[in-house]
Amino acid sequence: MAGRIKATDIEEVKQRTNLADLVGDYVALKSAGVDSMKGLCPFHDERSPSFHVRPGLGYYHCFGCGESGDAISFLQRMDHLTFTESVERLAARINYVLTYEEGGDRRQQDGPNRVRLLAANQAAAAYFVQHLAGEEGATARTFLTERGFDQAACETFGVGYAPRGWDGLSKHLTAQGYNRQELTAAGLVSEGQRGVYDRFRGRVIWPIRDTSGQTIGFGARKLYEDDNGPKYLNTPETPVYHKAQVLYGLDLAKKAISRGRRAVVVEGYTDVMACHLAGEEAAVATCGTAFGKDHISVLRRIMGDDAAAEVIFTFDPDEAGQKAALRAFSEERRFTAQTYVAVAPDGLDPADLRLHRGDEAVREIFSRKVPLFEFALRQAVGRFDLNSVEGRVSALREAAPIIAEIKDPALRPGYARELARMLGTDLAEVQQAVRAAGSGPQRTAAPAREPHRPDAGHAVPQAPRLGLASLPATPAVRLERDALMAMLQQGQAIGAELMVQAATAEVGDPSLRVVRDAIASALPSLGANDWFEHALAEAPEPYRGLIRELALAPLPVPKQSPEQLGAYARDIVVALLDRDLLALKGQLVARMQRVGDANSPESRQIQQQLAGLEAARRTLRAE
Repeated sequence: MAGRIKATDIEEVKQRTNLADLVGDYVALKSAGVDSMKGLCPFHDERSPSFHVRPGLGYYHCFGCGESGDAISFLQRMDHLTFTESVERLAARINYVLTYEEGGDRRQQDGPNRVRLLAANQAAAAYFVQHLAGEEGATARTFLTERGFDQAACETFGVGYAPRGWDGLSKHLTAQGYNRQELTAAGLVSEGQRGVYDRFRGRVIWPIRDTSGQTIGFGARKLYEDDNGPKYLNTPETPVYHKAQVLYGLDLAKKAISRGRRAVVVEGYTDVMACHLAGEEAAVATCGTAFGKDHISVLRRIMGDDAAAEVIFTFDPDEAGQKAALRAFSEERRFTAQTYVAVAPDGLDPADLRLHRGDEAVREIFSRKVPLFEFALRQAVGRFDLNSVEGRVSALREAAPIIAEIKDPALRPGYARELARMLGTDLAEVQQAVRAAGSGPQRTAAPAREPHRPDAGHAVPQAPRLGLASLPATPAVRLERDALMAMLQQGQAIGAELMVQAATAEVGDPSLRVVRDAIASALPSLGANDWFEHALAEAPEPYRGLIRELALAPLPVPKQSPEQLGAYARDIVVALLDRDLLALKGQLVARMQRVGDANSPESRQIQQQLAGLEAARRTLRAE
């Protein structure tokens, strides 16, 4: 091992990384006030956004599952990286050159790591692009041109060609310093009886990228008759590529999906290309697997949970397409968005439709979408012979659950009537079947709230945590909580003098008292870039999650501007200090009542103290 990354470099990378931009590669974020953004949590499934990001602070926190951290920990959790790999990825993102202690300027490992696998994939992508332009790539270029994809389109999507040779790619990457173990782990080579050989040979290649644009795998289509392999061949499961969680084209489509609250799910790489080139830039596709719940989670994070959002599926009209539609409908309730199906005339897929009828025809099929449950209903009924009693009974048994599971209950009576018409059956009989289907075991409206990890089966249960949700819901604790939130978030606006006073204020809740003490210890660093880290470091580990929540929770100011936030923060801290003064006033009044004689020296002393308290309160309110 050549050495550790210098601590100063790690801090510099954190400071230079825009956390909102980083998180935005995975989650659609909306403004939640000054230096505050929120979206759906990428670590657990939820219906309403509880994931908050503070770019200025450099921290995120989810108030639903408790996950929190900085840019480094975000990448560690999202992409299953080590700490060092995350720092290296962030450094590459901002073009920052890292230095390593104990000599050397690169870290070495015994086995392949994620950064090396991604780099190998990127080098392979460049190799394939180079060979598409070469002499042997003519067959691939003809294939693409005949399908309406010119050089510019191929460059946009990074399309390439894998030469027919046995080990051209492996020799090329070995010369660049990658070893057999890394190439095998990346899924770029396979091992057989005759040794190691390139996995992709004699094929058109599409790079599969994650939301940040990094190549994580490849999809390949065969070109030659003597190729005995499958028509389409994808990268196998690797440490960086999990096909159930990947949507092809999402790196290019994410902005259109987030902006338009609309996603189009097609069935192949060329369909994605055709849609984008025709102007439908929200198109994505699965990679050799059926559309499932993990894909839904990915789309929901990018699109947000807006009831007016749309997800449009395209399916072939054949039996496989019908099965795909029913599988998609079985997961439909996981969406808050409205779901639709668009089927091209004559059963053409978007790529063929664009080739034969032009861009306008591609755009038009999505304007003629139909609700997914309506499509699923017709597909279910169409499988049976409605001229027989047995067929009609079977069709009713198959279709009734579809109507029962329509999210909008106002639509169910209309579709019950439509089903009765389709079957030629009495409406009451259909309504009874729908009621029976609805009273049976129901799918959960939203997925279980558990961390989204490929290795979830081995997850260690989390220990009980301290957090905002655990605080007593009393006015006294709410005031203490809000004042500490203001101190953590708006310390400079409050001012050093008031902060010092507030750090000694009485706090009744034991957890919040620990937070107050941590703030008091960190006050010498107030105003520094790492002020928040100092406050965190001064608190015991079990309380750091609570401090993160207090620092990221939005302050209750209706229209947030820096001036309004500063004024609110000062007011709430003054209210906390004023509570102390009022409590002290109450104690002095009680003492004077016990003395009884208003003219006694002790009473006069108490009166002077009361006058001083009132002056202090007036001064406090004037600040």
